[in-house]
Formats: sequence, C-alpha cells, structure tokens
Amino acid sequence: SERPALHSGLESEPGSTIASLLLMLSFAVLGASTALLAGASAPAGANGVVRPRAAVLLAEAAATTDEQKASGISWDSHQYVDQAPESLIRDDDLQGANQDMRRRFEENCRRAQNAICKAVSELDGAEFREDVWTRPGGGGGISRVLCNGNVFEKAGCSLSVVYGSMPQDALQSATSRGADRAKGYAPGERVPFFACGLSSVMHPRNPMAPTMHFNYRYFETDGGVWWFGGGSDITPAYLFEEDIAHFHQTYKDVCDTHDPEYYARFKKWADEYFTIKHRGETRGLGGIFFDDQNDRDPEAIFAFSKECLDSVVPAYLPLVAKHKDDSFTQQQKEWQLMRRGRYVEFNLVYDRGTVFGLKTGGRIESILMSLPETARWEYSHEPAAGSPEAEIMDAFKTPREWAK
Repeated sequence: SERPALHSGLESEPGSTIASLLLMLSFAVLGASTALLAGASAPAGANGVVRPRAAVLLAEAAATTDEQKASGISWDSHQYVDQAPESLIRDDDLQGANQDMRRRFEENCRRAQNAICKAVSELDGAEFREDVWTRPGGGGGISRVLCNGNVFEKAGCSLSVVYGSMPQDALQSATSRGADRAKGYAPGERVPFFACGLSSVMHPRNPMAPTMHFNYRYFETDGGVWWFGGGSDITPAYLFEEDIAHFHQTYKDVCDTHDPEYYARFKKWADEYFTIKHRGETRGLGGIFFDDQNDRDPEAIFAFSKECLDSVVPAYLPLVAKHKDDSFTQQQKEWQLMRRGRYVEFNLVYDRGTVFGLKTGGRIESILMSLPETARWEYSHEPAAGSPEAEIMDAFKTPREWAK
C-alpha cells in the first residue's frame, strides 16, 4: 500500500534562494565537479565531443541509480506497512554477524524514540506523524515527524535498519578518514553491510530556542567488522551561555562516567566535523561526535551510546521550554532563518549520513528529514558590530570551551 510521502519542507521565504539549495542538492546527489559548478566546459566524451552539462548530470544520475540497484536497496524499494513488526532485524547467517547486538541496539533505539517523541509531544501539544516501512531484503524504518507544531516548526525522529552492499568509497564516506572497514576485500569489490541507527533534528519556532540534532548508530560488515558512531549537538541562533554550558555539561558528565578522556576528544571532534568549510564557521556550538568506535568491548560502547540517548531530553528540552515564549522581532526571525540556511548547506554538502544515505539508496524523506521547513539566504549579509548576531558569529568562528 502506498502512502503520500512526507512533505520535504523546502519552502521559500523572502530573500531565500531555493535555486542555491537545489544546486547544493545536485552536488550531494550527483557528485557534480567543482569545474562544472563554476561554469567550466563539460568533459569530452570518447569521440572528443564536449557533452552538454545536462548530459553529464544525467549520466551521473543514471550511475547513481545503477549503484543503488547493485546495493540491493533504492529510494523506492521500501513498502509501507500499517504497523511496525516486532523487529526489523532479519535472521542472518553472515560470517561473524552479531545478532544479539543488532537486536539489542534496535530495541534501544525504539525505546529511545518512544521516550523522546513522547517528551517532545508533551512540550509542544501536537502529535508526531508516523510512517513505517520494510524492505524485501530485510530492514526498514520508523519515521516520526511533527510539523507545524505549537513550539516546533518541525521535529523529526527516525529509526532505520539497513541491509545492503556498497562500494568501498561509499563505505569510506560513512566512516572516518583512515579507518579501514573493507579489510579483506579486493579493490573494487562490494562490501555487504548492516546498519541500525536513530537520528533526530528539532527546529523550534522561536529564534531564542536552539535547534538540536542527534544520531546514534551501529554498523557491521560481512566478516564481523563492527563499530559504533554517534553524537548530539546544539545549534542556537542567539547565544545564551548558560544554555550551551548546560547542554555540554550534561554530555560531559555522561562521557566522564565511561571514560575521562571521552569528552575532550569527542567535543573537539564535533567542532571539527560540524565545520562549514566554505564559510569558515561551524554549523552550531557543538556537543559531542564520535565514529569508528571499536577499541574496547562492544558492551561498553553500547552502554555509552545508550546513556547518550537517555540524555537527549534532559540536555535539550529544558532549553526549549525556557525560551519557547520569549518575545522576538522580525529581524531576529530572519536571522534564525539565515542560520537555518547554514544548516541546510552543511547537511547537503558535508554531512556523512546524508552522503551515505544518498549513495546507498536510502528513503529520501528520511534522509532529508533534518532540513528545516523554512530557510533564508541574503546576499553578502554581515551582522552589525557589537550586535547579538555578531556575538554568536564569533562563537561559530572560534570554538569555545563550555563545560567545567
């Protein structure tokens, strides 16, 4: 049974440039080269004839579609179901498959999804829409999205379980530089994989209330190679130092419980990962970020991931409750929309999860769930010296220490 897709929410605001957004999406999906984007000639074909840019992009789109078919999953290979099955994990006889960890990680993601969505609904007064889907080869997902709420313009929380295979460059895009997750495979050979994760983005209406994102995931490849990744980060439009300190301190306390070196490492990792390189600034004010974690007993990393998920509500929702009814001006709202534009730029150009999902044929509405419903781009905008906007821009350009 087919259901209408969730609205992607790319609405135009005065001063916004949706053409720029589509250009970046083309960059992320099709891998268009810098030369093409800058207006250089398209590469010559085998007969030496220069092909029109449209032909180049269509060829790259076709290659993307072929890749998704080879992976065993594609953007339209899911089937909507009325109720989520007891588990989206399939019985698997792949060498080294850790079925117990796969099932427990999915169970924990479902538990956290229920708890987080319940807390957000109680604060907002509106309910989440839920879409459930499965795939013929196993796996599927549960997406919950709250749109046009009283407190949140858009809030999403999505569970995904994915089985497939991918080329080694796609695997590399899903992990940190230098991490070898294709060990034992010949160059060019596809790597079968399993992935389970819970991801969320919350975009409040009030510009004084911050946006928040988290993602926690578990990967395995054929042969028993496994790792965990994840993180939580905060993106305010206006700086309230005590709020950012609360968010960071919550996660530092979690980190310190498991490893006293975690917070400093993962906070620095977040500052680096969430950098918008073409802007020379960070997307927000960080938090923690980690990937490729398999340096200790998987039970220890699973326990850390679980506690991080349990900390989402106490770290974030009090900040939204504090500011949801603050007064604000139209100018302050426009600044929030400009910062959301930066959010879109990062997610479509740099975000590892977005690139991985697009390369491996993920469900498009789930991949783009993180995008705000409204965003704004102003030409060559610079905040006034000494303004609150300039104050937070300094924090975006020069990461600070927030926790004690």
